[in-house]
Amino acid sequence: MAERPVFFPRFDAVGVSERYYEFEWFPGFAPSQKRKCVAALHDAVRRERPDARILEASRRSEIEAGKALSAFNLKLPVGGVPCSVESLFQSGKVFAGGIGPFPELRSHDPKETRKFVQEHSVGLPLSAFETEGVRWPLEPKTAFYDWLYLKALVANPELAAAVETYDAFTDIEFNPERSLNCQARSAALYRSLVHAGKLEEALSSQEAFLRIHPA
Repeated sequence: MAERPVFFPRFDAVGVSERYYEFEWFPGFAPSQKRKCVAALHDAVRRERPDARILEASRRSEIEAGKALSAFNLKLPVGGVPCSVESLFQSGKVFAGGIGPFPELRSHDPKETRKFVQEHSVGLPLSAFETEGVRWPLEPKTAFYDWLYLKALVANPELAAAVETYDAFTDIEFNPERSLNCQARSAALYRSLVHAGKLEEALSSQEAFLRIHPA
């Protein structure tokens, strides 16, 4: 058995509710095994919430929109160049001692970008994020990642429209013991912001985003 979080957009305020569900885990790295895990997690949710509309927002999704919502696949144009959310996030890291950001890597393959940043920051604490000359603080913890993800969703209206048809989001690969940011949580936040009529205001500036973001 395993436990994973499921993210539900809040409709009473801007934010995301997180609920852990226990389900049968199917070991192995084969895509078929991952799909079984996703199905088992979704079944666990539906036993409690039969009407839940659940989307696996990752490369493990059986739905094309879900695969496209992976931070490795979702693109945000920067200077006319499409960049994955993952590469933008990794290349935007700034470490103690003035190491980073790495804007030259933002359009690179996300795995290569992540590896390069890791190799050049060994032992250095993260101090900030930066993109397009704007410095982002480490708090709220997921604000920078959420900003990039939401901006990318707005740049892909068909995917954004797909997100609005769901009210629960999962990412089977996300383990909160190893990671902080999660594309499923960001998708749920997008849904909440749209429902509250706050999306445009939130994305109008860094100041507005940090004010509205549910810390």
